[in-house]
Amino acid sequence: MPMLTMVEAIRQALEQEMERDDRVMVLGEDVGRLGGVFRATDGLQSRFGPERVLDTPLAEGMIIGAAVGLAISGMRPVPEMQFLGFAHEAYHQIADQVARYGLRSQGRYPMHVTIRAPFGGGVRTPELHSDALEAQFVHCPGLKVVMPATAYDAKGLLLEAIRDPDPVLFCEPLRGYRLVKDEVPEGDYTVPFGSARVAREGTDVTLVAWSAAVQLCERAADLASDEGISCCVLDLRTLVPFDVEALVAAAEATGRVVVVQEAAFTGGFGAEVVATIQEEAFYSLEAPICRVAAPDTPYPLAGVEEYYVPDEARVLAAIRRVVRQ
Repeated sequence: MPMLTMVEAIRQALEQEMERDDRVMVLGEDVGRLGGVFRATDGLQSRFGPERVLDTPLAEGMIIGAAVGLAISGMRPVPEMQFLGFAHEAYHQIADQVARYGLRSQGRYPMHVTIRAPFGGGVRTPELHSDALEAQFVHCPGLKVVMPATAYDAKGLLLEAIRDPDPVLFCEPLRGYRLVKDEVPEGDYTVPFGSARVAREGTDVTLVAWSAAVQLCERAADLASDEGISCCVLDLRTLVPFDVEALVAAAEATGRVVVVQEAAFTGGFGAEVVATIQEEAFYSLEAPICRVAAPDTPYPLAGVEEYYVPDEARVLAAIRRVVRQ
C-alpha cells in the first residue's frame, strides 16, 4: 500500500467519493481555485467543475446554511470550515439546523452533511485558529463527531462520514496533515464509527486520546517504557458515537488511566471519558484517573503556544503519578 500523509488521504477520499457519487459536492472558503489553504481540495475543481467544488464568501453561517439547503435538495454536501474555531460563526446552523433537521422533519429531510474542520496546536496559527472545541459539538444531539489520528483512518472515516445518513463533524488535526504518514489503501474502504483502536498494547497504564493527542501519547509511552512502565494507548477515533465497551475493557486491563486532550481542562470531552470509566469500571481501578489538558485560559499567541498545548513531559508526569498511587 502507498504511504500517504493525512492531507493526501483526505484529498483522495474526497476525489474518490465525488467520482463514485455525483451528489457529493465540496464548498467553502478557497476550496476551489486555491485548492484549500492546506491543499486538501487541490485539483478537485479542475476535475469536477465549479458547480461541484464551490468557492464561497468568508461567511461560515452562509456556508453551513447553504449545506442545509443542498442536503434538503438531495445533495451530499461536504462544507469546509477553514478552521474549527471559526465554526462559532455557524454554531446556530450546526447545532439548531444541521443536527436537528432530520428529527424535526420526521426523517423526511435527513441531513447528509459532512462538515470538515481542521484544528489543533503545534503549528503556530493566529488567534481563533487552533482551539480544540470538539466538546461543544459533542453536546449537540443528532451530530456525529469524528476525530481521526492516522492517515488510514482519515480516509476510511471520511468515506464513512459522507455515506452516513446523519450529519457529521469531521475534525482534522493541523499537525497531522503532513507530519502523520502511514499506509493507505488506494481503493475503497470505510472505518466504522464507534469503534476505538488500540494504537499500542500495554499492561500498566491506559492512555486515552483522540486526534493528534494519540501520537503525543505514543511518544510519552516510549519515554515511560524507558522507566519500565508499559502503556496501552487507546485511540477513540469517534466521540459520537462513543465506544464505551473498548474504553471499559482498556481501563479494566490496566487499572490505571490517563486521559489526554488538547482542549482546555474544564468541561472537555476528557471529563466524559472519566465519568464513563467511573460508572462502568470503578472496581477495576487501582488509582484515581488523571487528566492532561490545556489550562483554562484563552488560546495564547503563537510565541507561547508550547506552554499551553500538552506535551510529552506533562503526559509522562501523569503516567508516573498514577503508577505510584
